[in-house]
Parts: sequence; structure tokens; C-alpha cells
Amino acid sequence: MIAAGLAMLGWVGWQFWGTNWVAHRDQAKVTETLQRQWTSGSVRLAPKHVPTGRASALVRIPKFGRQYVVPVLEGVSDDVLATGFGHFSRSADPGQVGNYALAAHRVTHGEPLRHLPGLRPGDRVIVETVDTTYVYRLDTDPRKLVIPFTGVWVLAPVPRNPEAGGVQPAQTQGQRLITLTTCSEIFHTDNRMIAFGHLVSSTRKT
Repeated sequence: MIAAGLAMLGWVGWQFWGTNWVAHRDQAKVTETLQRQWTSGSVRLAPKHVPTGRASALVRIPKFGRQYVVPVLEGVSDDVLATGFGHFSRSADPGQVGNYALAAHRVTHGEPLRHLPGLRPGDRVIVETVDTTYVYRLDTDPRKLVIPFTGVWVLAPVPRNPEAGGVQPAQTQGQRLITLTTCSEIFHTDNRMIAFGHLVSSTRKT
């Protein structure tokens, strides 16, 4: 029983601290590699051409601090989410008409969205790709939209909340949206916390 207890404590410790250490190391490595590819010209793929499991963009959220930069990888597999943000492959690419939908862990594996509940409407999410930097502005309070993991309506090109009077994203035709998705609680849950935003500017990189 003592051995089993120690093993369980070790597993919990690994999940809450070990995976974060590994993920932060991997995020830094992926970020550095992607930036080097962009600047060296060796691999300069637009997000729509990036294969599943590979990095296509970088996310910065100023409210999370100046050092916050997390890679976006294509797909939402466990391996992808252990390294950074995952981009739902059937959603829009960054800056494009539709819904650029991202998912990330709130606890373990680097915790990219641990502080999502602290964001408010007006906060910025900056997405950098090989040739353009996009600035999105949040429209909704993440604390006010928690849905079951089966609530795939948030991934639609223009999401529409089926709950009467529920939180909605911007509904303008041709809108360029962003959706952030993470677990609603620190510990295990099947519910998801959602934040919607829209594109406010894009700047071509020289």
C-alpha cells in the first residue's frame, strides 16, 4: 500500500509539474525552430500548407505577460496539445473569413490557457504567421460561457449559441473570428470554457 501510494503521488507530481517542464522546453524549441525557418527562408509555409502535427503560427496574449509566446500546431491530438495550442483543422486559417478555432490545456502540459478566466472583452490575442501578424480582440468573457465537450457549435464558421439569450460571438457576415477553448476547471472536467473574438488588424511582415 505504501508503494502504491508513493507511485500515485509520483504520477500526480509528474502530471502537474513534470509535464509542464517538458512542455515548456518543447514549446521553446518549437518556437525557436519556427522563427528560424521563417527568417532563413528554408521552410516558409502558410498555415494552410502546414501538415498535421507541425507548427504553423505563434500566439501572444499581452495580458499574460511579455514573455508569453506559445506555438500553434495543426490538429488537436494529445501530442499536439502537449506542445502548445492546437488548431482545429476544419476551422479557418488565421486572418481568414470564418472561425480560427484553437484549443489548449488549462492545467498540465505547459498550461497555455491556465489564466483564460482572467481575460476580458477588449483583451488582445496576437497570432503571428510566416508573413503576417494578426491582432484579434476578445468580445466575450470566458467565465460566462461554459459548455459540454460535445458543444461543437463553437467551431462553426459563425458560431450560434443554441441556448436562447446565451453568449454569442460577433455575427457579422464575413466576420473573421477567433475561438479559444480549454477545460473549465483546474481539475478534470468534461466541460469547456470558451472565449470569442474578432480580427481588428493585420500587418504584413517585411
